[in-house]
Amino acid sequence: MKSESLKQKFRNLTLWKRGGERAPHKPLLALYALGRVLRNEDRFIPYEEVDRKLTRLLQEFGPDRKSYNPHYPFWRLQKDDIWQVRNTEHLQLTSSGDPKKTELIQQNVSGGFPEPIFRELKQNPAVAREIVQDLLIANFPETIHEDILQSAGIDMAPTAAPNRPRDPAFRDRILRAYEYRCAICGFDVRIDHFPVALEAAHIKWHQAGGPDTEINGLALCSLHHKLFDRGAFTLTDNLEIMVSDRANGRKGFQEWLLRFHGTRIHSPQRATYIPNPDFRTWHVREVFKGGFRDTAI
Repeated sequence: MKSESLKQKFRNLTLWKRGGERAPHKPLLALYALGRVLRNEDRFIPYEEVDRKLTRLLQEFGPDRKSYNPHYPFWRLQKDDIWQVRNTEHLQLTSSGDPKKTELIQQNVSGGFPEPIFRELKQNPAVAREIVQDLLIANFPETIHEDILQSAGIDMAPTAAPNRPRDPAFRDRILRAYEYRCAICGFDVRIDHFPVALEAAHIKWHQAGGPDTEINGLALCSLHHKLFDRGAFTLTDNLEIMVSDRANGRKGFQEWLLRFHGTRIHSPQRATYIPNPDFRTWHVREVFKGGFRDTAI
């Protein structure tokens, strides 16, 4: 299958529409399946796994609903010619042409990309990433792209650590380790129980071989994540926040950066989660800009 025609199939996904209501069910399922491809996992996904994973994605990145019904996109994606379902021989369909969720689980039904599509995506991960980008741009604002990528376990950096796919559970583990608040400023805004603008940051970047483990992670609000990755501050062995002597500014500099200089981060809930000194050393050497400011001033 030619790459361009494959990308077009994903662009042409038929989405349920009624008024201005959002229906990101198919795009989120496709993104989750693409993440599995990029992590070299099996082609077919048990519906029971889809039910759990897609429901979580819909709860966090879809519109607020009383129920989420992930079995509809799992079944209906077949009509878009990019999805295949197996073990369907004994399913009884409802009047709408859909199976019941309970039967999908009981009959061990699984779904995945058809073999030609799966093979093309496996052989050309750059094409898979282009499709991921298309799906994100078409269905979600840029402000939540990184959160979706983390939740779906998708690494968009093709050249770094190609045999180390991103762990989709990394974000959940890091946020839980820091009790769902920014390790720098304590930011912990939620919508219901879902954190907003709170991210799992690697101390030693994933792209540089840093592991997806608690000792290499920090829960940071989106602002402090950006500042950390740009080298505006780093951590000492005592977990003190050290601001770069090259960082400066007027509006926001004192409030959001300098006032934390020399203070300790909010510690994780377990001592075994404390950032590893080797990863902190890497960040100082490879990311941090300039030198430490004087803490006595």
